Parts: sequence; C-alpha cells; structure tokens
Amino acid sequence: MQKDLSLLQPNYSRSEKLFERAQTAIPGGVNSPVRAFRGVGGTPVFIRSGQGPYLTDVDGHRFIDYIGSWGPMILGHAHPEVIEALQKAMERGTSFGAPTELEVEVAETICSIMPSVEKIRMVSSGTEATMSAIRVARGYTGRTKVVKFIGCYHGHGDALLVKAGSGVATLGLPDSPGVPPETAQHTISVPFNNLDALRQVFETYPADVACVIIEPVVGNMGCVPPASGYLEGIRDLTSQYGAVLIFDEVMTGFRLAPGGAQEKYGIKPDMTTLGKIMGGGLPAAAYGGRKEIMDCVAPVGPVYQAGTLSGNPLAMTAGLTTLKLLRRAGVYEGLERQSKKVAEGIQQAAQKNGFKTVLNRVGSMFTVFFTETPVTDWETAKTSDTGLFARFFHAMLAEGVYLPPSQFEAAFLGTAHSDEVIDATIAAAERAFKKIKN
Repeated sequence: MQKDLSLLQPNYSRSEKLFERAQTAIPGGVNSPVRAFRGVGGTPVFIRSGQGPYLTDVDGHRFIDYIGSWGPMILGHAHPEVIEALQKAMERGTSFGAPTELEVEVAETICSIMPSVEKIRMVSSGTEATMSAIRVARGYTGRTKVVKFIGCYHGHGDALLVKAGSGVATLGLPDSPGVPPETAQHTISVPFNNLDALRQVFETYPADVACVIIEPVVGNMGCVPPASGYLEGIRDLTSQYGAVLIFDEVMTGFRLAPGGAQEKYGIKPDMTTLGKIMGGGLPAAAYGGRKEIMDCVAPVGPVYQAGTLSGNPLAMTAGLTTLKLLRRAGVYEGLERQSKKVAEGIQQAAQKNGFKTVLNRVGSMFTVFFTETPVTDWETAKTSDTGLFARFFHAMLAEGVYLPPSQFEAAFLGTAHSDEVIDATIAAAERAFKKIKN
C-alpha cells in the first residue's frame, strides 16, 4: 500500500526531512495524533503558510484547504481584518494576568448570540472547557456520573477519554492507558442517535447522573447529524431526571449558525462549551450556561477552575473580530450554498466512477464516507473502507486539495471558498476518483 501511495504523491522531500527531525524531539513527530497521517499512510505535510482558502507547504505545493485548522478558520487563513486587529493588539502587550475590557466584550457578545449562555468563563482549549463544565455540573448537582456518546470526542480529559472518536478512533484505541479505572467508572457511554439507550441509563441511575454531554452534530467520527427528535428527547430526559445537559459546541459553535447547533435545532442546553471559531485561529475556548449553574464557579462559588492565559488579549481580539465579521448579512447563507455544492460535487464524482459513498453534511461541515451503509453512529461509521479513503486522500493531495487525513474527521468550509475554488475542488475529485479507479 505504501508503494501505491508514493506513486500518487508529488515530491515532499522537505516535509520528509522535517518529519524525521520532529520524531526525535516530539512523540510521533506531531503535537496532535491525527496530524501524523496514521489514518491514511504516508508522510505528513508540513505547512509554511496559509492565505484565504489555501495552504502552502514547505516544499512549495499549494493546497485548497478543507481542514481550516480543524474548524477555526471559517473566514479563511490570514484574514486581513483579523490580522490588522491582532497587530494593533500585540503593540499593547500579549498577556497581563489581569482583567481586560476585551474579555468583557467577548463574554457579552457570546451571551447575546447564544440565549442559553447567561454567564461564561474563558479558558484556553476545548479540553479545558469540557473538563471544567463537567466539574461544575457535578458541583451543581452533587452527583458523580457523566453520560457521553460512543464516538463523540470531548477532549482528552480522563473522564471523557472513554470510547471517544476522532484520533482515538483513527488509531484504533477505544480507551487510553493512563486513565485510572476509578475515574472512568463514573463515565457511561451510550450509542449516538439511540434515545432508548439513554433512557435506560436514567432508569438505572435515576439520581446519580450529574450531566449528559453531547456533540449535537458529531464531527469526530466524521460528520454525523442527530436524528429527527433526538436532541429534543435528550433535553426532555435530562430535565425529567434533573441532570445538566451540556452541548459541546467547540466545533459547531458559530459554524452551523450564529448561535451554533442549539440555534439551528432550537434546543436550549443548560451548559455550552465553545472553542475553535471563538478564538479566530488562536487558542481560546469557554464554557457557559445558566446563571445559577455558573455562579457555582470560583470566586463566586466553591467549584475551582483557573488559568493563567484564560481570556488572553490576542485570542480575545482575534475571536471578537471573527464573531463581528460572521454577523454580516448573508454569511451563513453563503456557507450553506458553497458547502452543498462541493460536498455533492465530490459525491457525484465518486458515483460517476462507480464508488459507493454516503454523504453526511450539516451546514459547512461534511464527510464523504466510503460505505453503502447510512452513517448514523459509530458502528455504522466503522463500516467505511478506510483503505479506499486513504487512496482517495492521497490522490486529492496530489491534485492540490487537502482533506482531513482520516475517514473519521469532518471537513470544513469557510467564507474564502469561492465558486472558482469549489469548481477546482470538484474537478480535482473527478480526476482523483479516475486515478484510484485505474
């Protein structure tokens, strides 16, 4: 297989040399597992720069980017207004360890966009956000058990790294060594899109579940939308049993709609975790929710959480600028139109060349699964032909299109993906499918 893959690749000599160097100093040569290309084979591409919808690697190849830094770059790379705002902010200093007006502006903006968020606390990563939200939910309810969904990924916190998706699924590791059994025993995993399974958990532990945490649209086993009525059913069950409903919108927040998946589906969770887009490409995240829950957080309440770089002024600047630009008229309508065009174009190219695929798309995130089985949960996602996906991935890379290097990751579009870029992508997909067919 490696020989076949190499025939599809242009010359990546500088990336190969950097990867050799990196492996001597960094575990696996990467700072996040999916970047290692283990799910597709070959050598990871080292990026030098990004501009609009394009990435340029260290060997000088230019790619149309459908990763977008795994979601944050919804405006494209190096957006001029974001860069200008950052340059001005840097002149004032990069970190103070003290409150700033920017933090207040970002908090007020998010609370005004997402009605379920009455108060919010800034952190620096999605993992921090989900870990903190669960701690607060436990403190608020006085309960210990957490319910998550098989294939959903909520960061690498001990309590949540149980039957996770994304890189864990790609590497074939359902759980991680280093997670103590006594920690994991409080986490209950149930199948996604199966309301009866969740109902059974509540019937078994009616007074023990502190919270239910869910990606309302899953992005970490590929893009998997909720079935009709599913999120409503979860909302009803959590309300009935007094558990806190946490929407993990680190990926979907500000992407599927200004108010995220909760706006799109009309569901009001008790707590929300955010990240990616809210930092405008810089490390920033947050957790928020109902006032009475968030008032459990120190220094108001007894639940402790802190962070030296929380509310970092550069991240707040990039995030605030991004959120303002996203609120311009027609942004989400444009994203919907372009995403539909490219996703359906890739699927039609597959079918034209005799490949059976399933397309899942919600707004500007999508996955083309190499399977004939409708993908509704982790078990159906696993029916995908990952070897065939790997061949397609490398064929697309050779055609100048950078897709997520895993069958189990969603692709992302941004406002910089013009008709010209979309047309080039579809044409590349047609050539790629012909190449791997022959």
